Amino acid sequence: MCVTGGAGFIGSHVANALLAQGHRVLIVDDLSSGRKENIPAAAEFHQLDIRSPEAASLVRDSGVEVLVHHAAQMDVRRSVADPVHDASVNVVGTLNLLEAGRRGSLKQVVFASTGGAMYGEQERFPADEEHPARPLSPYGVAKLSVERYLYFYQVEYGIDAVALRYANVYGPRQNPHGEAGVVAIFLDRLLSAKEALINGDGLQTRDYVFVEDIVAANLAVLGRPGFSIYNVGTGRETTVVDLYRILADAVGVARPASHGPAKAGEQRRSVITSDLLAMDLGLRPGVRLEEGLRRTAAWFAARATPVGR
Repeated sequence: MCVTGGAGFIGSHVANALLAQGHRVLIVDDLSSGRKENIPAAAEFHQLDIRSPEAASLVRDSGVEVLVHHAAQMDVRRSVADPVHDASVNVVGTLNLLEAGRRGSLKQVVFASTGGAMYGEQERFPADEEHPARPLSPYGVAKLSVERYLYFYQVEYGIDAVALRYANVYGPRQNPHGEAGVVAIFLDRLLSAKEALINGDGLQTRDYVFVEDIVAANLAVLGRPGFSIYNVGTGRETTVVDLYRILADAVGVARPASHGPAKAGEQRRSVITSDLLAMDLGLRPGVRLEEGLRRTAAWFAARATPVGR
């Protein structure tokens, strides 16, 4: 198996789980945002850009039968500022691997898609997989494009594919220095005695899903024939204000967050349902938000530099 983005937050957790099941795991990551310390010792690591001929050769010639594809340009704001770069990594990079795989031994792709950015301003809550896909960022457009390409490769070349549309994923190893993790950002600020900033009134809602549940979904869809799309979320909306409060309580900090200007164009509500995943595979995200945040906070606290040093 090949896990792209396997040095990253989610990909490294998936790689660990695959190794625990006895699979041979190749990791492809250019370390632009991933970290070497996240890479499992038992994995075979290749520091490569997914757009490169070397990454294509690896997928084509190494007997890779399953591609678990998490490598991505994942900064939504950067995708708006530079949609060409976003498409280069997220669309063209994926096609580079798919073309290599069809010339090699590839049988299945498990693709990390997005539920948070896929549906745009929702018509119904929570959104299921039949909700219109109306992404409001080039990042979301690229994820939708890859889903369409995967359908083509399944029909044309018989490569089975599952697109997992993740809600807002959080957990241990999340990088606090980037776009993708408000949980990690808040914990970093709380544990370093720095001011935490909430954009706008903080009443915008998101669906937060623990990384352990994401890993379970990746494992559950291995070997699934045909082409499938599944949301992976909790169906629960949580405001940013409530998220901060729970995290502050978890680390024993009473300091309130400050509020800044609202982000232009930010979605007000985003929440997805995993009912189809439960119906087809008997799987539903089961880690409650308070428990997942407590476990995440403990991981960050164990690695934090004490304030004052």
